[in-house]
Amino acid sequence: MLYWLTELSDGGDVFNLFRYITFRSGGAFFTALLFGFLFGRPLINVLRKRQGRGQPIRDDGPEGHMAKAGTPTMGGLLIVGALLSSTLLWARLDNPFVWMVLFVTMSYGLIGFADDYAKVSKQNTKGVSGKLRLGLGFLIAGIAAWWAAHYHPTPLSNHLAFPVFKETLLYLGYLFIPFAMIVIVGAANAVNLTDGLDGLAIMPVMIAAGTFGVIAYAVGRVDFTDYLDVHYVPGTGEILVFVAGLIGGGLGFLWYNAPPAAVFMGDTGSLALGGALGAIAVATKHEIVLAIVGGLFVVEALSVIIQVGYFKRTGKRVFLMAPIHHHYEKKGWSESQIVIRFWIIALILAMIGLATLKVR
Repeated sequence: MLYWLTELSDGGDVFNLFRYITFRSGGAFFTALLFGFLFGRPLINVLRKRQGRGQPIRDDGPEGHMAKAGTPTMGGLLIVGALLSSTLLWARLDNPFVWMVLFVTMSYGLIGFADDYAKVSKQNTKGVSGKLRLGLGFLIAGIAAWWAAHYHPTPLSNHLAFPVFKETLLYLGYLFIPFAMIVIVGAANAVNLTDGLDGLAIMPVMIAAGTFGVIAYAVGRVDFTDYLDVHYVPGTGEILVFVAGLIGGGLGFLWYNAPPAAVFMGDTGSLALGGALGAIAVATKHEIVLAIVGGLFVVEALSVIIQVGYFKRTGKRVFLMAPIHHHYEKKGWSESQIVIRFWIIALILAMIGLATLKVR
């Protein structure tokens, strides 16, 4: 919205600053951070009052989790609210990729909110039917995939780009839509599975988002793409403003989610943020790089798939408990050890993902 102040600029005044994505990204970051600090405590108080007993805790979960009973959920509302307000204020609202990523984020946030509401109101851990969640998730992802393909430049539309082998493009045709749907839905559910300990999901999400913010800015500038020899996707640089808002909102949330958490993110936040990462990867033509940068989320999701599949075949378990962060809890690692070590892994994977911009 504030971008339109550039119409008042003669090129040499303060209004000219609003032309720069980097300046507006800084504004989005601080706006979202301030939103989190201003509304965090009031939101937690409202959630605690309305939810009563808070998020239901799994009976078969790690024993230490029972001490968290009564903690309110739906804290993702704080992140989503900060992200939405900062993006609408600072991003160019004529950019289709900004609206595509916002559409996925808000839609998945609504699905997560419905799931959280069902869990809290019924005081059980089932929530909304898994089939309904997946069905809606794929529908939203399908719209977003078509959206991205429509606005990608013709040489890239419906193609899959590869890191390192930068000149290689695989034409998927109509298969691009289901492929992109799987990327978005997979990212959303992988982040959702990771959100099991205080602060565990939000920091890796911010690290991955920051990495993709750099990627989005790079592939949206023709001079950077020429230097890095990556594919130019006009307009994606504006996603950096969205990412800055996500990081600011995430830090505001982490202030209250740091152990012991005053509020849980809930599916409201985890589905929204995971969907956002998937949507950004599709928009920037870096779907494969998401599997590297978000490798922690991939491992969390795979641990559940392996556990369930192996148990159905043999009646035995590969892990003491899935997702894998619970496995390490069962092995005696403290919650803070798991969280900080997983943060370190997420940062290492992000550096590897960034390196793919230059390596060929």
